[in-house]
Amino acid sequence: MLDRTVPNLDPGRRPVAADMLRPQTMKGCQMSKTPYAAADAAPPVGPYSPAVGSGELLFLSGQIALDAGGGTVGETAAEQAHKALENMRSLLAAAGLDMDAVLKTTIFLTDMADFAAVNEVYAGFFTPPFPARSTVAVAALPKGLRVEIEAIAQR
Repeated sequence: MLDRTVPNLDPGRRPVAADMLRPQTMKGCQMSKTPYAAADAAPPVGPYSPAVGSGELLFLSGQIALDAGGGTVGETAAEQAHKALENMRSLLAAAGLDMDAVLKTTIFLTDMADFAAVNEVYAGFFTPPFPARSTVAVAALPKGLRVEIEAIAQR
């Protein structure tokens, strides 16, 4: 259960907004973060971990169509989605999981006209019951790519 008490308050002092922004803890539970990377997946293009596990969950950063050397792969949204999902599969494997462990994905597209093509590729990587999913149109993606896919998986 989440401890919603405000720490370090005098008994007669009313809490203020800044007190509510202090980190909250889980009673009796210490959470840790374990980073994961895969040698055959895309390297990060910024200061972040490709995937981080905490407890029973694994959070995968957005995957784009990069090869292990950081070069872009694919011209079309379908080709880029395929590589992004291959990278996702590699990261899951690095954590001892597979695509069936994915609970939720978010797909970012620079053009919603690519939705059907990406959807067709996506369907080839997952089996029912499919993960929950959101698809969002964005103005731009790293490296000028057309597709990015992030995920949450469960151990």
